[in-house]
Amino acid sequence: MLTSAQAGVAPGRVRIRRVRVGEAIAIAIVAALAIMSLMPLYWMVVTAIKQPTLVMKMPPEWFPRQLSLANFRDLFARRLLGRWTLNSAIVATSVTVAQLFVASLAGYAFAKKEFVGRNVLFWLYVGSMMIPGQVTLIPRYILMAKFRFINTYWGLILPSIAAPFGVFLMKQFMQTLPGEIIDAGKIDGASEFGIYTRLVLPLSKPALAVLGIFTFVSEWNDFLWPLVITNSSEMRTLQVGLAMLQEEVPMAFGLLMAGATYAAIPITIVFLAFQRYFLTGLTVGALKG
Repeated sequence: MLTSAQAGVAPGRVRIRRVRVGEAIAIAIVAALAIMSLMPLYWMVVTAIKQPTLVMKMPPEWFPRQLSLANFRDLFARRLLGRWTLNSAIVATSVTVAQLFVASLAGYAFAKKEFVGRNVLFWLYVGSMMIPGQVTLIPRYILMAKFRFINTYWGLILPSIAAPFGVFLMKQFMQTLPGEIIDAGKIDGASEFGIYTRLVLPLSKPALAVLGIFTFVSEWNDFLWPLVITNSSEMRTLQVGLAMLQEEVPMAFGLLMAGATYAAIPITIVFLAFQRYFLTGLTVGALKG
């Protein structure tokens, strides 16, 4: 049997070809998985721009020949769509800003300050993430009722501004910040809050972006709590309002997919706007130096 050298082929070229074949197979597998993960999104958009009479056609048209905006016209004709969108924007933005402030403050304290019971308090707080949200649903509702926050923005916003995940993320990231920077700020006469705002926050932009994206997407897509805490159509968030449409027009799948596409636009814009910080924040906290 002839070897690669006897056949006139250099061993190095054989290895390069094997590496290239392996890379091609890996790329093909990743591409196939990416296509599979994007199929629901593609089908949502395609269904939203189909003719309403062709939505239930069998076999389904994966590449529709006739496109229509009738589903979106029907969606935008709904009287409360603008109010639902405004409610979701107010709640998601308010919770995101408040949680970034609270989580960064707590994360800075847990990461860079020494006080009695710091580790015990931190792990007890983080351990509360293991409690399912359904378990605390009734206590939260009772608490909001005692404060008379039912069917108000306060009731939608307040229970979410101190999430343990945000504190955990910020604490883990701020541990990687060099302590010499904080010491230098103290030598220059900066106050604790000045060190936090002028030194810690600017260096924590990647982690803040990651937490901001996670929080905004979670609050924008939240369904259960807004459904429970609101009792009027005017205070519904977008996700709850779109679910109400399913009861109003149960078989209008084109309208529902148009609503889902419309609801996905803001979170897509947020992710694309902060994508650079998002990718950096996911990796930099794991590095040690």
